[in-house]
Amino acid sequence: MAQLMIVTMVIFFALSLPVAVAIGLSSVTGIAYAGINWLVMPQQIFAALDKFPLMAIPFFILAGNLMEAGGISQRMVNFAKSLVGGVQGGLAITCVLTCLIFASVAGSSVATTFAVGAILIPAMVRHGYPAPFAASLQATSAELGVIIPPSVPMILFAVSTETSTGEMFIAGVVPGLMIAGVLMLYVWLYAKRTGMGKQDGADRMAVWPAFKRSWLALLMPVIILGGIYGGVFTPTEASVVAVVYALLVSVFIYRTLGPRSLAPVFHRSVVGTAVIMFIIANAGVFSFLLNRAGVPDMLGQWLGGLFESKLLFLLGVNIALFVIGMFIETSASIVVLAPLLLPVAVQFGVDPVHFGIIMIINLALGMVTPPMGVNLFAACAIARVSLEQMIRPLLPFVAVILACLMLVTYVPGISLFLRDLVYR
Repeated sequence: MAQLMIVTMVIFFALSLPVAVAIGLSSVTGIAYAGINWLVMPQQIFAALDKFPLMAIPFFILAGNLMEAGGISQRMVNFAKSLVGGVQGGLAITCVLTCLIFASVAGSSVATTFAVGAILIPAMVRHGYPAPFAASLQATSAELGVIIPPSVPMILFAVSTETSTGEMFIAGVVPGLMIAGVLMLYVWLYAKRTGMGKQDGADRMAVWPAFKRSWLALLMPVIILGGIYGGVFTPTEASVVAVVYALLVSVFIYRTLGPRSLAPVFHRSVVGTAVIMFIIANAGVFSFLLNRAGVPDMLGQWLGGLFESKLLFLLGVNIALFVIGMFIETSASIVVLAPLLLPVAVQFGVDPVHFGIIMIINLALGMVTPPMGVNLFAACAIARVSLEQMIRPLLPFVAVILACLMLVTYVPGISLFLRDLVYR
């Protein structure tokens, strides 16, 4: 049954069916082949969705869309530019820094791509940066949206593997800051080498005026993350706080959102939520059937015989996840693979939270690698360039993320230092 399900799922992927539909149809095939009671399907769909932490997903998506439509992201950009815009290459560094700040509330890389990219990609092009470079930088920087907490994929991993969401969040802080720092260093060196970005500070505001205009926007991540780590509210409750705060600031203080402009925001949020929840529902059935067939135990025995050490196992998993991320949507990959791979990782002595961060960073790379790189397509649409034009400037950014991934993989303290400090 398991072999039939996996083969049919691959065939459906090859036929370009949507990921959720491919997973659901392969589950139906498995149920029909094994003669299992059809009531299993609605039962497992309900079980997959009936988890309180999943409530955070629609609220974080809505918060990100409110920030974009309400001008909060624009004020974050202005403040970030006031800090680093005077440096050669400062506009490119501003892109990374703004994504870092925006990601600490939005939780989604695609939302970060659109919200920040719509402002900064045209600005970088006007300042002489090649459009493919600007789009590649934005797509890669937006990856921080799933590495810096709060993060929707982290919630999915925590729910799928019964790992603490709070521990996952705090474990992503240092890796996210490290990746952002290395990206900033690279774009600064790039600007120095090519001579670009010498006029990036021409129209930037001074730090204090920019701060006065944006302090309410900058207070948002402080409230959300401070509340989570300070024990004031859970990550799920924090998502509701983020929505309420973004709504109040955008409607009543900045007055950039009105009743008419709220409707499209809610529509985008509902559609985005429905897509993710549909994937989770079908992946829940798929995972149940694979567990029933004993796939996790067989996979553990196979990988245990294939890899003799923890180091080789982690290398093999990184390679496999990198390839899988190129072809399968991140949410589906996490919900299907995390319950299968985590028990094996634990057998090799890998901390579940550390493995979760490895998996998140790895699959986040899939968002910037063809053919399924959703960040790439979003950045292409904003910059009006083709995917082929982006490949060459994209390769150094992928190399930077891979180097950071190797450090996170083989130096567990990068992920676990803050976790151990707070939770141990």
